[in-house]
Amino acid sequence: MTNNHNDDTWDTRYEWKAVALLSIGFGLVGLDRFMIQPLFPVMMKDLNFDYQDIGLISGVLAIAWGVAAMFCGRLADKVGHRKVLIPAVVLFSLLAGFSGLATGLMSLLFIRALMGLAEGAFTPTSIVATLDASKPSRHGLNLGIQQNMVALIGLGLAPLIVTQLLAVVPSWRWVFILVSLPGFIVAYLMYRVMRDPSPRVAAEHTITHDARQHRWQDVFQYRNVPLNICGMFCWLTVVTVMGVFFPNYLVDHLGLTITEMGFVVSAIGFGGSAGNLVMPGLSDRFGRKPILALGVVVAVCALLALRYIGNSPLALFSLVFIVMFCVFSNVTLTVGPLTVESVPATLMATASGLVVGIGEVFGGGIVPAVAGFVAKHYGIEHILTLAAIGMSLGLIVAIFLKETAPIKQRVQS
Repeated sequence: MTNNHNDDTWDTRYEWKAVALLSIGFGLVGLDRFMIQPLFPVMMKDLNFDYQDIGLISGVLAIAWGVAAMFCGRLADKVGHRKVLIPAVVLFSLLAGFSGLATGLMSLLFIRALMGLAEGAFTPTSIVATLDASKPSRHGLNLGIQQNMVALIGLGLAPLIVTQLLAVVPSWRWVFILVSLPGFIVAYLMYRVMRDPSPRVAAEHTITHDARQHRWQDVFQYRNVPLNICGMFCWLTVVTVMGVFFPNYLVDHLGLTITEMGFVVSAIGFGGSAGNLVMPGLSDRFGRKPILALGVVVAVCALLALRYIGNSPLALFSLVFIVMFCVFSNVTLTVGPLTVESVPATLMATASGLVVGIGEVFGGGIVPAVAGFVAKHYGIEHILTLAAIGMSLGLIVAIFLKETAPIKQRVQS
């Protein structure tokens, strides 16, 4: 490490301001993306949707998100973080509000696809911007804080906020409009605060310490990149199946009320948030690979137990909390340190964008369509088995990954 990372010269004030803004921004991404899910049982009646339609609505956003992530990661490496982050926040906030204006399936699919493009541009860029602003010994901790917000706000607080707002606003449409407003404030603050680091400085955040220019396809020469793409298929199978279909599983299969469903579904966010605050920080001390593998084993056990727990809201909440505690921390480690730390500085956002993007297109886009087919034709209770199978395959990925934690690199050298 150079003197840039000494405690005496490191700009800790900028680090925390940047991480805070990027965290809030990603929280709004989560809110705008996932708030639609607890609204689905109400929207289905109003707009005549079925389970297959729900899968399509979630899938089109994920596919657009994935496509944008693949291309905009490379764009951010070329033009800098600011020119991608700030327009993306403005656009996804506008489009979240427009979701409330949808009159049917086609208009909602169009709006959510455009919103996915903006959120997909923000995601890999914000991941690399967080790591660039962070002291290397705090990579896991700070990225865990940033990624935690999509779970805390989008999946934890959103079901509670949305189900309570439904009781006081005239229609579900107003819920979308109200939650779109904070994004414009965040975009302005990012314009005032965020910086673009030089490749030389960014290179100190990787195990390659390489600041040279590279072709985008060079990312596939680093084995963690294709492995992490496979890992994202596994983790996002659980995230999408649980996020998209679990509210209907609780209401339609287990017979919970809308309020009880909101309570149980909030465990997706609170569990994911807690996992991101704990596990990536532990990976700074114990290594990325063992923490990732532990997450796989615990999550699979909890998913299998969910099939047999019955309709007790508290027991359901507890198991869902454990599942998402592990799954979200695995997503964070995969798209962040295990990818970004393993490639040259000029490929950091490109690599993260490809992992996020290809993972979203297949894990987030194809899986909801498959799960929707399974739920419609074989019964919605089988979605939990699908999630458990997807998660268990991630153990193979964890075994073959290359360790990137700075503390492990020092031990090896």
